[in-house]
Amino acid sequence: MSTVLVVEDGLTDMKIISSYLKQAGYSVIMATSSEEVQVKIDRNKPDIIFLDVILPGKSGFEICRELKNNPSTSKIPIVFCSTKHSDVDKIWGTMLGAEGYLAKPINKEELVITLRRLISK
Repeated sequence: MSTVLVVEDGLTDMKIISSYLKQAGYSVIMATSSEEVQVKIDRNKPDIIFLDVILPGKSGFEICRELKNNPSTSKIPIVFCSTKHSDVDKIWGTMLGAEGYLAKPINKEELVITLRRLISK
């Protein structure tokens, strides 16, 4: 079973995204801040990361840049899930190395399609 790390500080969005992922048959681990991300990655070695842009501490963009610049985490696919979903935000996410960008509110089918495109169960 593939493991998904969801980085989201909003409780409602965290519950919705996690529920969709669990229903699709994935193991879900959660982080609510930039400080938790590396700890969760070190402990669980996720197969993919769903990352909010607006977080306490470092932004999702900063976290993505750090993960993609680190040889031990650079190969983990990252998908942004954010209310910030202008074309500029999407371009910026792609430039930082993200493999996908989903707009909130998250559409279950779009989430699962993106996930399956990036990893196999």
